[in-house]
Amino acid sequence: MVNYQNILVIQTAFIGDAILASSLIEKLHNYFPQSQLSILVRKGNEGLYNNHPFLKSVLVWDKQNNKSKNILNLLFQIRKNKYDCVINCHRFASSGFLTAFSGAKHKAGYKQNPFSFLFDTRIKHSLLEGFHEIDRYNQLIEDFTNSKVFKPKLYPSQNDKEFVKEYINTNYVCMAPGSAWLTKQLPVLKWVELCNKTPHETTIYLIGAAHEKSLAEEIKKGTSHPNTINLCGQFNLLQTMALISAAQMNYVNDSAPLHLASASNAPVTAFFLSTIPTFGFGPLSDKNVVKEVRTLKCRPCGDHGFRACPEKHFKCGYDMVI
Repeated sequence: MVNYQNILVIQTAFIGDAILASSLIEKLHNYFPQSQLSILVRKGNEGLYNNHPFLKSVLVWDKQNNKSKNILNLLFQIRKNKYDCVINCHRFASSGFLTAFSGAKHKAGYKQNPFSFLFDTRIKHSLLEGFHEIDRYNQLIEDFTNSKVFKPKLYPSQNDKEFVKEYINTNYVCMAPGSAWLTKQLPVLKWVELCNKTPHETTIYLIGAAHEKSLAEEIKKGTSHPNTINLCGQFNLLQTMALISAAQMNYVNDSAPLHLASASNAPVTAFFLSTIPTFGFGPLSDKNVVKEVRTLKCRPCGDHGFRACPEKHFKCGYDMVI
């Protein structure tokens, strides 16, 4: 049986992708408990893996500043670390370059990667086959492990939990109204409707990044709910996860908070607008609800979403039943 001792997982895409990649860390630790595991993420996502009990190191690639210089420095570091196995969860050339020239004995990735001809294991990645993304990740290591798929999991520290402790009570919900793509974002009036339908004795926490604070404030001003609190920008990712994990329900778009809920097995209601769950990024929590407008022929309109509705009516948002 193959027994890799020094393994690197690469996922340099967005926050949600980096969260789901933790499923491989869980699986590899379970299968190779004595191995040293590392992960490579894009700058900004490294906080997800602070104090992770199974990781030897977290490598970071700064894509925004001196991208070419940084990738060469990163390749030098990877080669110096002498990984015997590199698993690439990313389909694009940059990560393929790092994988192909890593010096690892075994290199795995997706066929769509331009450097895949230099990989030992090549798996086709398809959004249309009905697999969850963590199933597709597991296919990358199935040839030397097994078919069992592990759920993503992250580890807020005790300090993270203490930081949000004052907000945690037995009667609150979280709502994460933001998204990087407007067509994946439930309209403000729908969030207001959801707030208004929430019992007054239940606290509503509006959560998200600092740049989403104005969005949350618009919702807060629009609702008649007396106990709506704007917390956008106040917590880091693991602190947000600690808050999410104790909520009665978490209402999210097809965005990063959905995957934070999955990684903590927190109850979640996910709104899918321009995208669809069968792309493979649906909720993994035991208690989950998916809401979507299934009657629209224009759905899905893209893999990720758009800055504006291509059909100019945005019915996937406005026709959503709350």
